[in-house]
Amino acid sequence: MKFSDVLDQLPADGADGRVYGEPFETADGATVIPVAKPLGVFVVHQGKARWVPAVDGNRIALIGAVTGLLAAVIATLAVLRQPPWPKMVITENR
Repeated sequence: MKFSDVLDQLPADGADGRVYGEPFETADGATVIPVAKPLGVFVVHQGKARWVPAVDGNRIALIGAVTGLLAAVIATLAVLRQPPWPKMVITENR
């Protein structure tokens, strides 16, 4: 089970005013402590605690880089197809 699946199962409402929710134990013995807002969870496993964010920053950075690259390629193709400078044609007068 991935931690994102566990995050989807946990309640995200903070109606009772608590910041931390009730601990949740997974099948592998890890204890998950949800936070009132869906920012992530604290996971306690084998005596070590770590923060698992709900949003993967690497995925967001990859999407941004791919979007920028795609925009640069589209702009380059548009300039190569129809340059922004005026079309100049030299004709001879007879």
